[in-house]
Amino acid sequence: MRAALLGLCNWSTLAVCAALKLPQVSALLAARSARGLSLPSLLLELAGFLVFLRYQVYYEYPLLTYLEYPILIAQDVILLLCVFRFSGNVYRAAPYLALFVASWFLLSLRKWVMDLAMNLCTVLSAASKLAQLQCLWAARDAGAVSALTWGLAAYTSATRIITTLLTTNDLTILVRFVIMLALNLWVTATVLRYRKAGVKAE
Repeated sequence: MRAALLGLCNWSTLAVCAALKLPQVSALLAARSARGLSLPSLLLELAGFLVFLRYQVYYEYPLLTYLEYPILIAQDVILLLCVFRFSGNVYRAAPYLALFVASWFLLSLRKWVMDLAMNLCTVLSAASKLAQLQCLWAARDAGAVSALTWGLAAYTSATRIITTLLTTNDLTILVRFVIMLALNLWVTATVLRYRKAGVKAE
């Protein structure tokens, strides 16, 4: 039973993450605008994903407990390029991408650096969700933000709570996923609220 639940959570998370950002990319391309999408939120999320992936690799945790992160990072890079493209200058993404690549190597120089970065990772990831919420509240419009993407992110946070409890039982990771679940649900509800308000206004 335990193995079956673990397998279901791991594989369903991978399947969901393979397409997690596609609704958001599709919404951006259809709108030909990044309206409603927060650039600081995206950058913070990307930084959080990078640190989390590096932490898992550093401590040699089971591959299936973090295999979705390279996929999520690639999708966030695509989103970042779309945002810069629709804001008029795709080349502005280059310094951010160079910083992220350099960080990958710098994070594992010392164990204490890695552990500190992981603790800050939860703060970064939470800040990314709060930045997106702030952007939605300020605009009072969901714009091109995909509720499906945020709902799927909530699902993957919930499954990762289960897989963490069944495998590594790492408290730092567990706290991170509980916070991410709550914030992903909050963003999803906010997007749906403003989407409904926008439909009524029309």
